[in-house]
Formats: sequence, C-alpha cells, structure tokens
Amino acid sequence: MICTLCPRRCAAERTPEAGRGLCGVGTLPRVARAGLHMWEEPCISGTRGSGAVFFSGCGLRCVFCQNEAISHGGVGEAVSVRRLSEIFAELEAQGAHNINLVTAAQFAPQVVQALEIYKPRIPIVYNSSGYESIETLRMLEGYVDVYLPDFKYIDPQMAGLLSGAPDYPEVAMAAIGEMVRQSGPAVYDEEGMMLRGTQIRHLVLPGLTGDAMRILTRIAESFPGVPVSLMGQYVPFGKALHMPGLDRRLRRKEYARVLAHMEALGLPGYRQALDAASEAFVPDFDGTGVTGQEEK
Repeated sequence: MICTLCPRRCAAERTPEAGRGLCGVGTLPRVARAGLHMWEEPCISGTRGSGAVFFSGCGLRCVFCQNEAISHGGVGEAVSVRRLSEIFAELEAQGAHNINLVTAAQFAPQVVQALEIYKPRIPIVYNSSGYESIETLRMLEGYVDVYLPDFKYIDPQMAGLLSGAPDYPEVAMAAIGEMVRQSGPAVYDEEGMMLRGTQIRHLVLPGLTGDAMRILTRIAESFPGVPVSLMGQYVPFGKALHMPGLDRRLRRKEYARVLAHMEALGLPGYRQALDAASEAFVPDFDGTGVTGQEEK
C-alpha cells in the first residue's frame, strides 16, 4: 500500500512486513506486548487492569520517548488481523476493563478489520499521541468508545525540536476536536470506569511549565468539560538524556505551579503524583501475550 494514514502523508510504500515511511512498519500489525496494564488513569486501569496492546512504530520522533524500543526501534512481532482479534478476546477473557490500543494509527485499517472479526463487549480505548489525521480517525468512528490523546505542545518550534513535527499543535487541536465529536461527553459506570468520552493527557516537561499552562488554558477554552490527565512522570530517555534542560526530572515546584493553574481553571480529571516518575513504570516489551495460533 501507499500510506497516507498519518498527518505526514508521506505516501511511503508499505508491504506486509516492511515500510519505508517514518513509522518504519509494514501493514501487518506489529505488536510488542499485550497484557493487563495497571498504570493508566484510575478510570482506565481500574482494579483489574486495562487490556493494553502496544503497537510498534510511530509518526512522531519524540526525543524523550519512554517507549523508544517500539516507537523507533521496531521491537515487536508481526501478527495477522485474525490473531489481533484473538488478542482482543484473550484480554477480555483475562478480565480487562477495556481494550487499550496504544499508538495504533499506523495500523488503523487492520484494527478495524480485527474488530469486525470480534468486537469485545468492553470499551475500546484509542491511546494516541494526538498527532492524527482526521481521515484516519473517521475510519475508527463507531469502533472506538474512549479516546485518550496527548496534547504535547502548543509551540510549533518546540514541537519541531522535540518531536520533529512543527505542525503538531494545529494537527492535535483538530484531531482532539474530532475525537470529542465522535465520543461525546464522558460517561462512567458505577465503579468509575470510563465507558465513553475523551480524556486529554498532558505530560509536563522540565522547564516548560509556561507551555503546560497555556495548553491547559486552551483545553479549557476549546473543550469545556472534557477531563484532563495532568502527568508529572517525565523521566529522561533516549536523546533527552544528553539535552540540557531535558536531562533532568521535573522539579516539585514546577509541577505545583501547573497543578495550581489546572485547579484555577476548574478542569476536571486527574493529577498524577510525582512519585510516578520512575523507569519501573515502563513495561517490558518482551512479546507477552502476542504469540498464539495464527490463522490457517
């Protein structure tokens, strides 16, 4: 296929096993891990865990990516569409509160095909960088119940420097608007688990508290009532380890400043504790839950 799934629209050729685009993957879904994941927001992980399916490849090049092995490194195993549908069913059988598609844009058509084969009776969560094309999101309409996008940057220059995508702010705003349109207002069950809706995440970066506050203000103005997950879990990874300013963790006073702004805006949602900033929260991308009997 000639791929235009992500906002880069690079028209790269993708064969089943390989791809020449920035994401670097073919058309067969490449999965690095599939298992119960306890480290999402309480309304996503709950008490039994979110059924997280970690896909390989990504349309961004974030210098601080904690999942670099799969986003940039190609770690993962190619599976058939039928096997992907089986993975969904297996996670549901394990008691997952939902099926959590982590960075799946590059495999959106295959995800839809898998959900046509088997649609779990639990919510489908689309866990995204926020860098999404409207056309690809509309492909997912009716299949995704909960959208979980990042809103990483408001400054195009910073987006270009740190993720190689200076168009990120405008693209993410449009994408989140489409997600909100599709999902409608947040709906929760009696246990507080999210059944429908959109929840916007923002990871506060060291030295960029002003940008974080501007992002929260933009969310309050553009997406009133949409819950926000403010995260302080930044840990230097990859190239960020050698970039002055990004080579350290977030200071308590920096995070407190952003938290106070969120409170002043009255934004609903979650405030992550700073003790979540640990390498231990990064899962092992060891192929857990991926292999099984392939379609014959």
